[in-house]
Amino acid sequence: MFTGLVEEIGTIKELKKGDKSLYVSIKCNKVLEKTIIGDSIAVNGTCLTVVNIANDILSFDVMYETVNRTNLKRLKSGSKVNLERSLTLQKPLGGHLVTGDVDFETNILAISQIGIAKVYRFLIPNKYMKYVVEKGRVTIDGTSLTVSNFGKDFVEVSLIPHTQSEVTLDAKNIGDYVNFEMDLFGKYVERILNFKEEKALTKETLFTNGFI
Repeated sequence: MFTGLVEEIGTIKELKKGDKSLYVSIKCNKVLEKTIIGDSIAVNGTCLTVVNIANDILSFDVMYETVNRTNLKRLKSGSKVNLERSLTLQKPLGGHLVTGDVDFETNILAISQIGIAKVYRFLIPNKYMKYVVEKGRVTIDGTSLTVSNFGKDFVEVSLIPHTQSEVTLDAKNIGDYVNFEMDLFGKYVERILNFKEEKALTKETLFTNGFI
């Protein structure tokens, strides 16, 4: 689990394409502290496992499901990525609970300036709009952000200057792709409401349905 509070912006040093997979090496500093092989790091909001550590470089294997669903496949040497170590009991939960399991990637529809805030609008697939609520949370490239506005097929978020300087979103342009993770609690509520417990097959059930 993560908080959606980006700790550091890392730089892609190497990206090897395998058979429907990627091997990604990232130059970083802060997230190296106390990190060991096997730890989980959110890279652009995608939970990845550290498979190698060499000086100031962390490396990760990325399997097909992750490559297919996220914007990691669009990275190249020199690309900037948001990084966060996994949540511990000693870490303040300043954002919201983030799993690092990206739901989809989407592109930026519009960017505008309102006072000190930079406002971004994103296209959202219809199946995910049910998880959007006013002032609810979304995770964009690993950054926990508040929904400032939404419509039939879009979501808007607003970034203050401090956030702009701490995450990669500020460097992106209209048309660029980002990773989206919807709020976990909405998914659990939906599952509970739609779950139908299977009834045991009994003589009474067979009789009621005309089988005997």
